[in-house]
Parts: sequence; structure tokens; C-alpha cells
Amino acid sequence: MEGDEADDNKRARRHDRVTRHRRPGRHNSLHRWYRARSPLRVAINYAVILFCRLCPSLQLKRFLFRRLGMAVGSGVAWGLESTPDVFWPELVTVGDDAIIGYDATILCHEFLHEEYRTGPVVIGERAMIGAGAIVLPGVEIGEGARVAANSLVTEDVPPETTVAGVPAEPTSDSAE
Repeated sequence: MEGDEADDNKRARRHDRVTRHRRPGRHNSLHRWYRARSPLRVAINYAVILFCRLCPSLQLKRFLFRRLGMAVGSGVAWGLESTPDVFWPELVTVGDDAIIGYDATILCHEFLHEEYRTGPVVIGERAMIGAGAIVLPGVEIGEGARVAANSLVTEDVPPETTVAGVPAEPTSDSAE
């Protein structure tokens, strides 16, 4: 029983940072996305993010992402094809010298049937997000933490910890 309570407490931390927006009705909340966010704002965000996905200049990516409202530290490296949240990029914070790997996705929203959720994602200094990894809304990734390629990060990652898998779990080399 104690393990179940610990699991519930872990989940509560991410979900405590996520805001629920009720959208009951005949269709799911994604069907009515334009009521949640201005279509013009989403189009601008999408165009800038699409350009940045293909742009090799790390300096230009940092500049443009900051213009979208993201808090991006100095020396942050965004891999090609990496994608911050298109709907709410201003909820993304990335600390100095962090690495966001090739085709990684940082999500600050979840569209569900009768609600959508938004939540900040904080990536600490010197953290590394592997290629193809997905980070869900409300997650905090600690300083120096490492997320393995193709992992799904559903819970916070403590500083200096390596996580891997779906869902991402600490690996044995985290203790080193």
C-alpha cells in the first residue's frame, strides 16, 4: 500500500501544476481548440516553430523562441526537428546550457474529451532531453538530469538523475 501512496504523491505533483479547463459538450476539446487559443496566435507560433525545427542556428532559435515568450537560458541547444509547445510556448522554461535533442517534443497542453489542461514545463540547467523524447505538461526536469531517447516523461525528474522508458523511470546509472 505504501508504494501506491508514493506513486499517487508523485503524480499529484505534476497534476497540481496543471490547470484544468472544462469544455463539456458534444465534441472533444480539441475539436474546439480555437476557443482555447487564438488561431492567429497559434498560426504565428506554428510558423516560427516550424522554421526553428529546420534552422541550424542555435543562436537564432534561442532568439525566436524568446520572442514567442519562452524563457530560454544562455547556451541552450535545440536539436533539429525539436518542437516546443505550439499552443502555449510561453509556459516553457529552459535553463542555461540545457540540450533538447533531435525531434524531442515539449508539451504544455493536453486536449482531452471534456477538458483541456495546460501546465508549465521547466527544464533545469545542463539538463539533457534525448532524441524523440516527449515531456508532458506540468513536468519539472532538474538540473543536470538526463532523459533518454524516445522516453515519455510523465513525472518530475530529480536533479542529476537519468530516466528512460515509457513512462520514463530512473535508471541504475542515476545512483552513480
